[in-house]
Amino acid sequence: MSLNPPFIAPQRFRDADAAYEQVRLIYQNSIAFLTDALQRFVAGETFAPEPGKRQPRLRAFYPLVRIHTDTAAKPPGADRHLSYGAVAGPGHYETTLTRPDLFANYYREQFRLLLLNHDADIEVGTSALPIPIHFSFGDHEHIEGSMSAERRAQMRELFDLPDLTVMDDGIANGTHETRPGEAQPLALFNAPRVDYSLQRLRHYTGSSPEFCQNYVLFTNYQFYIDEFVRLGREAMSDPASPYTAFVEPGNVITRRVGEAAQANDALGKAPPRLPQMPAYHLVDAAHGGITMINIGVGPANAKNITDHIAVLRPHAWLMLGHCAGLRTTQELGDYVLAHAYVREDHVLDEELPVWVPIPALAEIQLALEAAVGEVTGLQGGALKRILRTGTVATTDNRNWELLPDNTPQRRFSQSRAIALDMESATIAANGFRFRVPYGTLLCVSDKPLHGEIKLPGMANHFYRERVDQHLRIGIRALEILRERGLDALHSRKLRSFAEVAFQ
Repeated sequence: MSLNPPFIAPQRFRDADAAYEQVRLIYQNSIAFLTDALQRFVAGETFAPEPGKRQPRLRAFYPLVRIHTDTAAKPPGADRHLSYGAVAGPGHYETTLTRPDLFANYYREQFRLLLLNHDADIEVGTSALPIPIHFSFGDHEHIEGSMSAERRAQMRELFDLPDLTVMDDGIANGTHETRPGEAQPLALFNAPRVDYSLQRLRHYTGSSPEFCQNYVLFTNYQFYIDEFVRLGREAMSDPASPYTAFVEPGNVITRRVGEAAQANDALGKAPPRLPQMPAYHLVDAAHGGITMINIGVGPANAKNITDHIAVLRPHAWLMLGHCAGLRTTQELGDYVLAHAYVREDHVLDEELPVWVPIPALAEIQLALEAAVGEVTGLQGGALKRILRTGTVATTDNRNWELLPDNTPQRRFSQSRAIALDMESATIAANGFRFRVPYGTLLCVSDKPLHGEIKLPGMANHFYRERVDQHLRIGIRALEILRERGLDALHSRKLRSFAEVAFQ
């Protein structure tokens, strides 16, 4: 057999759909080649080198998209108010792409904006970046068979494995430096980095990335997930629901009443135990629904999941959880709308220095405040009595109260913090880092500085009283953001000096 699929030289396009179809063709050819080659290898076929030659490598490559422009000026009719969709200046820009089936609408829109904003062709062809064999399988594809240790070792000689040296986040972190003669980046992530995160999402959330929606809720309590499941199943019994399906871990799909089942629905199966960070999805036809993920406790989990969700380019993510109230005027059950963050989580110190401010995003803040008013029915002074805006401190030390000399308490007081948790600043900081609009709405569940700590009976009563309302507020906030449109969300506040064109 051939060692590579047919090479497709770069072709020029002035039509976004045609450019996308070329990406899809190259990717499908590459995946079909790798799938066939591995099946033959597992079945026992040998691929011995010719006498005097090295072991051949069975290799296929990602699609490449690039654009060259001699001017940064936008032609008449260009969309001048968007913060993305155009390159930063004259030059040569490119990136590799993956999973055109999953990113079809996203790629078409990025191509459309490039063509609109620059008087230049889009070039699409085969790249020189190989597809690791691990990234060549679909969600429901498996290679069966047993291989000896010798056979597994030979596999490493025949096929490309994931190479972490080509997957770093330098572009997103703002540390990438283009070498002389090298093309400038067109997107935050290259194809292997995206594929790596897609694999991680399957592992951590227990569901396929195709079900992830553009609006994401994170929580650190199972109580919220239980309520989201109840609301999701309730929505599926309503033929007027805006959501067409509800998906649970294991890709278990419940269709809205009246919706026809699809071929892959039967492939879903509830896992014997929940994954580490289970995800649940209220799905609509254009990925405009809501995904909710229980990230568990701690900033490491918060960073981990947002590192991977970011490659899906969601339109917004919000943190809903509980916090320690730090002020005497707060009551258990009050809400905290974060407008600043003290970052003592430490997990992002290497990627995003602590001196980088994490600003509140007006669009998110207004949507959250409006949602609190709608769901609670309160306005004006009555609303302010249960909703306080202020600084939220995030720590990686769950038992910060036990440190000597009250040093954390002093710092929190100096920062004017009104609440403390373990995830919010991490989620906000990674939203800032990856250009994903972010926000936090917390609920005061204890006041450790004032002797009001969680006790089992009190906590259970509190959760029953507040979780339903809090979750409905988060859902309504995301619906408000969706109704107001993307132009307001993807603003220049999250863009650096010389940004990539892809949102």
